[in-house]
Amino acid sequence: MGMGMSGARSPQATLALHGGPDAAGVPLHDFSTNSNACGPCPQAWQAVQAADATRYPDPAYAALREDLGAFHGVAPGRILLAGSASEFIHRVTAFAVRQGAGTVSLPAHSYGDYLQAAQAWGLDAVRRAPDAGGPVAAGLQWACEPSSPLGAADPVLSVWHRHGCAAEAVQVLDCAYVPLRLEGGAAAMPPQAWQLWTPNKALGLTGVRAAYAIAPAQESPDRIHALQGLAPSWPVGAHGVALLTAWTQPQAQQWLQASLDTLRSWKAAQQALCESLGWQVLPGSLANYFTARLPAGDVAGALTGLRARGIKLRDCASFGLPGHVRLGVLPPASQQALRDAWQRLDAGYHFA
Repeated sequence: MGMGMSGARSPQATLALHGGPDAAGVPLHDFSTNSNACGPCPQAWQAVQAADATRYPDPAYAALREDLGAFHGVAPGRILLAGSASEFIHRVTAFAVRQGAGTVSLPAHSYGDYLQAAQAWGLDAVRRAPDAGGPVAAGLQWACEPSSPLGAADPVLSVWHRHGCAAEAVQVLDCAYVPLRLEGGAAAMPPQAWQLWTPNKALGLTGVRAAYAIAPAQESPDRIHALQGLAPSWPVGAHGVALLTAWTQPQAQQWLQASLDTLRSWKAAQQALCESLGWQVLPGSLANYFTARLPAGDVAGALTGLRARGIKLRDCASFGLPGHVRLGVLPPASQQALRDAWQRLDAGYHFA
């Protein structure tokens, strides 16, 4: 469906919703984010703690771009640093508008910053059907693999592989959860798409804001420079540089791979727990999070009641899935706390 984005809007219309700490502080058991619950990665955490914050980083990030390029097997000139995924989402949206984009194509359910950036630039947004099978006619096109909040494979990637990308279009693949995929091999990257990477989730250090993008091999130097030119100076600070450098090191990657085995075990137990509570777990999640439908008629009230007991879940209403919650996989102690809190809440409300 099309959603015109022109005209004045209230602040509420553009307010992005996120998981994590809120006005009540840090939740005791935070299921609302998709950070690697095995973290922080010791190697990355040590590197962040040892970062020299008394000096500016190299404004060109030459050494870091060399490391990231070698890690991905691409030329350093294809690496663009970003303050965070959200910063790059807004930057690439501005870039697409300058390239003539008038519309943005979004997954059926997706991260709110894609739409927020489109609204800020007056783009018309088109939500793709979950089983969209034809080429997408839009100036800016978004995909996420695995998707959020469902954690499933994004069907549009096969479309991108078959139909490519028009010369004036901009396709961006959000790779935030590629490192946290627990089932199946990683999806093949469409060669014409920009890749957006945010390792802080996989490393369990979401408080360190740092990201990077990889330009398609055939992307022109002029367009790469134009997108780079929209960035502020020093988008990544010393701690972000330390995190991204550690990300490329074998020790951090070995830790990550070992953590996936733990997350698989925790995920199976957590899904079984949710089903035992009468929640409907949606199938298809490949990642360290999944979505479930609550039996509560008043979902907002249930979530408020859980939050008062130290449990935070991610309301999926902003994803276009009212009545559902997204749960990041947490350790057994947190799962037990969720069970106890829901049973106490259920005793008072008698959810059915």
